[in-house]
Amino acid sequence: MLALIVLLQTLTLALSGPATSPEYLPLRVAEAEGHFAREGLSVALRTTRAESGAAEALAQGQVDLAATTLEAVLRFGPRLPGQTPRIVFGLTAAPPVALLAAAPHAGAVRSVDDLPGLRVGVTTPGAPEHAWFGWLLARAGLSVAQVHVLSLGGRGLVAAMDSGEIHAALVHEPVAGRLLREGRVTLLADFRTPTAVAAALGKQTVNAAVFVRADRRPKDAGLAALARALLAAEARILAAPAEALAAKLPRRVVGPDNDFEARLATTRSSYLPDGLVSPDDVEQTIAIVRAHTPLPASLRIPRPEEMLHLEPLRTALRARAPR
Repeated sequence: MLALIVLLQTLTLALSGPATSPEYLPLRVAEAEGHFAREGLSVALRTTRAESGAAEALAQGQVDLAATTLEAVLRFGPRLPGQTPRIVFGLTAAPPVALLAAAPHAGAVRSVDDLPGLRVGVTTPGAPEHAWFGWLLARAGLSVAQVHVLSLGGRGLVAAMDSGEIHAALVHEPVAGRLLREGRVTLLADFRTPTAVAAALGKQTVNAAVFVRADRRPKDAGLAALARALLAAEARILAAPAEALAAKLPRRVVGPDNDFEARLATTRSSYLPDGLVSPDDVEQTIAIVRAHTPLPASLRIPRPEEMLHLEPLRTALRARAPR
């Protein structure tokens, strides 16, 4: 046991909340099922209330890594020269939402082109998915100013769609999937998987990822071990029954018993293949964020290739490949 403790490398990682967030489930599974420990790592997950908190913890040097969104890193992350935030493992392409048309208006709202002048519901003002929605509208030659955006909260959103009070809404999983299965809505655009994002926007993007600071970057051997653990966790999420995963995860991560299985079913296809992110993905996402989200005037946005440090991940992938 003493020899094992000596081999362990300790890393602190700020993890965006809430605990039930599907975007960060691989990190929860890697901890709960011992994937970090099997790679010789001791990873301390520190849950923050939201993506901004994780980005700020990285900027302040309180943690070695942060699992958060690119948008949060641009707004709240490291600022000083030499501190460039770098992605070491990509998680999702976009916020896990779908743009849905309410059934009472299905005949009149058949595509994004039909949205001008109509009421579109969102859960909270300023949420990250607003930027993707704005870019989707721009691709159709429209702007957010041409629709009436209403913030209604999660439950209010569903009630307003059922009653016809709103014409469409940006709905998170697993609620989006449930509404679609029950025939209460129709799908206008989908951001829940990398394939769906590419179809909706014509290009790939990156939303959630694991970041480091350039000046405080852990050793590549440790990052490769982290990548192997996350790849194993994603494989487990893809193949394991919901009951088996829930049995080892903390209750706060599982959430309501009747919710986890549906959430897991939609989560399985949501992750970026092999955690890889390209400079083009980063560039496209920065363009989306800059177009629809206020950024600090003094912010120097690094070149996309400067924001990637994926060699440890590629090392892990090469080692995993059949010989």
